[in-house]
Amino acid sequence: MRDINPSEVQDRPIVDVREPDEWEAGHADGAIHIPMSEIVARLDEVPDGAAVICRSGARSASVVAYLEQQGREAVNVAGGTLQWATEGRPMVGSVV
Repeated sequence: MRDINPSEVQDRPIVDVREPDEWEAGHADGAIHIPMSEIVARLDEVPDGAAVICRSGARSASVVAYLEQQGREAVNVAGGTLQWATEGRPMVGSVV
């Protein structure tokens, strides 16, 4: 599994795997919301090469490991939305 910093996301599609209340509070601008609990059922909606993000990077790392087991290419955003916001990356709302 490969980790990248928020500044390395660049043109990759972003998949946010947090719960709906976390998503509503604030998320990376342009991200797709697919909660971790729905990844298996919605696997076809996950773009290949996605940068997967959660609050701190732990849940997204688990999702990336699962995606790789399914033969999908994905990377984990180290530090999650907390690091994303700290780096001043574009947000919708704010991180709680």
